Amino acid sequence: MSDYYLPIAPIHIAVETYYLPEQSLPMQHRYTFAYQITLRNDGKEPMTLRRRYWQITDDNQKVEVVQGAGVVGQQPTLAPNEGFIYASGAQLSTPYGQMEGYYVFEDTQGHAYRAPIAPFLLSIPRTLH
Repeated sequence: MSDYYLPIAPIHIAVETYYLPEQSLPMQHRYTFAYQITLRNDGKEPMTLRRRYWQITDDNQKVEVVQGAGVVGQQPTLAPNEGFIYASGAQLSTPYGQMEGYYVFEDTQGHAYRAPIAPFLLSIPRTLH
């Protein structure tokens, strides 16, 4: 079964993004961004983050898909009302783009759930688009 048809996980997701000018080379079309993800289990039972799926799109509509087990080398289990924060990054060839995707969580009975990540912008400061 496709992940798209999985039931929605009771996970709250918040995203903060940052442009990293010291790691960017605009003259070479390389723009580096960091993002911090805060996850919180709003459900009534523990949930384990098993895998991630990201779609990263730059302003030229070039799409990169990133998927794999867990996040930053971890598969955290979140108890009810427990949170988990991690940071990662992405590099674009344009000063503007977006990311979206989902996490797959598993409950203690082994049932899988999808936690959608709404699209969020990656943009250098003071850039109108």
